[in-house]
Amino acid sequence: MKRTLVVVSAGLRLPSSTRMLADRLADSTRRLLAERGEQVEVVTVEVRDLARDLVSHLTTGYPSEELRRAFGAIAKADGLIAVTPTFTASYSGLFKMFFDCLDDTALVGKPVLIAATGGTGRHSLVLEHALRPMFAYLRAATLPTAVFAATEEWGGGDAGEPLARRVERAAEELAGEVARRDPPTAPDPYRAPLPFERLLEGG
Repeated sequence: MKRTLVVVSAGLRLPSSTRMLADRLADSTRRLLAERGEQVEVVTVEVRDLARDLVSHLTTGYPSEELRRAFGAIAKADGLIAVTPTFTASYSGLFKMFFDCLDDTALVGKPVLIAATGGTGRHSLVLEHALRPMFAYLRAATLPTAVFAATEEWGGGDAGEPLARRVERAAEELAGEVARRDPPTAPDPYRAPLPFERLLEGG
């Protein structure tokens, strides 16, 4: 069975530790799903590349073709990995803007693995105090294990072992949730359209 994972990475620089963490989580999840006999396609959305489109969408209400593709991929995905850098004890503005523009039903019941990066481990509470409440509001099935990566954890040897364990545990949870669920069905916008009389009345 073909499965799709969408990775939303909100790092501002290339390369970025945010993208590195996103790729590690995606690679581990893909490997664990492959061990279950699942074929996996990974679609990565770099939010920094959509910055102007997001501002235009917020001010005009019309998404660009690139945004439509990104939002469509999320709606059809079996699972989502969402990773943000930490700014002023919260997610980045671009990260929040992206999910502000996403249809508020796109993540209902969808397995979501949340992760963040920051300069020190002191910022790790961003996962529980900012990201988890936002995805709860969007009615996503947010996984129990969230992953935070501090700068010092990117070193080799023993320094990186705790991060590697957290990545593996979170990937195992996401792979398990994706494997046990039926593939999602994207809503048909032409099913039960609003009657023309209602449109004339303002909906």
